[in-house]
Amino acid sequence: MSSLFRSPESESDPYEFIRARELYQKYGSGSCLYDFIFDLHNTTSHMGATLLRCSADDIMSLHLANYLQSSSGSQSMPCYNYLIDIPKKDNVYLQNIGKHSLCLELGPQPQGVTRADVLSRMRELVNCGLDFIDLFNQGKEFPSFETDIYRVLSRVDYPRDSDGEISAIVHSGLQDKDYVPLKPGHPIFTTMNGEDLLYDGETVVYPTFINEAAYYEKKVAFISTEKVHLKVPALKLETGAEHNGTLQ
Repeated sequence: MSSLFRSPESESDPYEFIRARELYQKYGSGSCLYDFIFDLHNTTSHMGATLLRCSADDIMSLHLANYLQSSSGSQSMPCYNYLIDIPKKDNVYLQNIGKHSLCLELGPQPQGVTRADVLSRMRELVNCGLDFIDLFNQGKEFPSFETDIYRVLSRVDYPRDSDGEISAIVHSGLQDKDYVPLKPGHPIFTTMNGEDLLYDGETVVYPTFINEAAYYEKKVAFISTEKVHLKVPALKLETGAEHNGTLQ
């Protein structure tokens, strides 16, 4: 996801940092100037089409995610509903500048590589999302529904030696197993000597962003989530004086 960094500029900054500052300078942050934000990303992890939200209270984005899951097809790249519940004051991502938002994380796709299937799927999801917004603006009521979401629990770092260097890699049995249940006692890392390191948690979790290339610098080997079942209320455009009317 695109962080809206506010640190001083440096000639050695990665392109993503520079681009994030440009977005912050152009659009600002936290003022909710825009009705809806689509934040488009690819990931090196085997995440399919992940529909990522930053706010548990954004009912409209839940309905949009449900619409995408039911309308856009999932033969080659299934859709997963994902939640990083971030307090508004701590949200430094692009989604923070919109009243409603959805981040599309598609993968696997190597960094610096364009894949036709991923690009086509992204285009399909965005077009389908715009169809949803058009229907909403026309006054269509979207009925209540039930759904499963994957809610972030924790970020798991790689094992490290006394110097802080990575001392083990993601286990072959975990690699590409995003959203697959991880049970206590299953291997998650392999040391350079070939020793398996096991998951020592007490509950089943669902690992995501496994071995994501961009997360090495963030000290994240994978993100652990729990599957939560939700009942989502109906949604319909409100046009009273206290509302802003249609989405733009």
